[in-house]
Amino acid sequence: MKYEQIPNSLFKKNRKKFMAQMKPNSLAVFNSNDIYPISADSVLPFEQHRDIFYLSGADQEETILVLFPDALNEKHREILFVRETNDHIAVWEGEKLTKEKATEVTGIHTIYWLKDFDTVFFDLMTETETIYYNTNEHYRQAVETQTREARFIETYRQKFPAHQVAKSNPILQEIRGVKEPEEIALMQTACEITEKGFRRVLAFVKPGVWEYEIEAELVHQFVRNRSKGFAYPPIIAAGNNANVLHYLENNKQCQDGDMILMDTAAEYANYSSDLTRTIPVNGKFTKRQKEVYEAVLRVKNEATKLLVPATLWAQYHKECGKLMTSELLGLGLLDKADIQNQTEAKPAYKKYFMHGTSHHIGLNTHDYGALKTPMKANMVFTVEPGIYIPQEKMGIRLEDDVVIQPNGEPFNLMADIPIEVGEIEELMNA
Repeated sequence: MKYEQIPNSLFKKNRKKFMAQMKPNSLAVFNSNDIYPISADSVLPFEQHRDIFYLSGADQEETILVLFPDALNEKHREILFVRETNDHIAVWEGEKLTKEKATEVTGIHTIYWLKDFDTVFFDLMTETETIYYNTNEHYRQAVETQTREARFIETYRQKFPAHQVAKSNPILQEIRGVKEPEEIALMQTACEITEKGFRRVLAFVKPGVWEYEIEAELVHQFVRNRSKGFAYPPIIAAGNNANVLHYLENNKQCQDGDMILMDTAAEYANYSSDLTRTIPVNGKFTKRQKEVYEAVLRVKNEATKLLVPATLWAQYHKECGKLMTSELLGLGLLDKADIQNQTEAKPAYKKYFMHGTSHHIGLNTHDYGALKTPMKANMVFTVEPGIYIPQEKMGIRLEDDVVIQPNGEPFNLMADIPIEVGEIEELMNA
């Protein structure tokens, strides 16, 4: 892995939190992701399933974690199964986890080879009454491919039909949403790498550059700072492309007078950052561009202040809608008639700001985290308002990542990344 090894104390804490919420005499199983084929012998780069990583730190394919806090044999209360390595694998694929290295990385002392899984697991299942399966229940999930986890669940529900079944996801949604200090530090590192990329781009952008050239500048800076690259597919949208919320082509030339919306950020150690900045191609905001930009910035700053413990996510978004409505009125994009004719289901501001303001971020860009219960300290949220005006060929979004504090205003992990009009213009024209 490119990143520095994470102290296994983090994963020990995470496992302890999960096991504290398990039912008596139950075990939980977590699988790594598959390596997904493209065609012929080509495959996508491996990405570890974030749940097994969160609980173990094991960042390798063909890995299974079993948690059984009431196991009769104390050594079976935490077990990691890893693929057996050998000299042939070392030559063709490189270093894999040995049993000793697996313990060092995870803090788990009982390590078995994967080939022993069925034998060991059958013995464990004779002791337990309930098995926790790890289904994907994220509110944005859209799974069309059968995952390794899904195959496991299908197989072992048939093998052990008499056992009771429970779900890991509700526990994970709760505990993964509140970050440990070590996790916040890793996210801060991701944000710092992102800052380096953005500052590089500010010095690079000028009329005539292509969106994909900006993408190349960013990935260069990310990878040279121990990131695998982008935390999510990069959006580099010049001119009217910015009004396509998930624009991914990145293949247009940037014209003098255009703005560029860049929703691009680095990952580090599987933790995401999520940044959006919108800058003028020629390094100078027009009067209208500045007006709209500063309206978005005011909404972002005020929305950030609302992210405090006990806030309800749904109410937060309503308040953000009010902030945006006020700014759109000031810009002349809405008028009193628009406000009078709006409904709760279709508020007027949605014409120019059609997405939400915030989401959890962490091991996933759209991370796990409770959304129907009050916010808690050490949850990490994006704040990303935008105004999209197709008739003016302009879309402006600004986004930072902030940590809810026990008292007071959230801590901005991206506080050092330029955002003010004057600073952006100064850096672009240095």
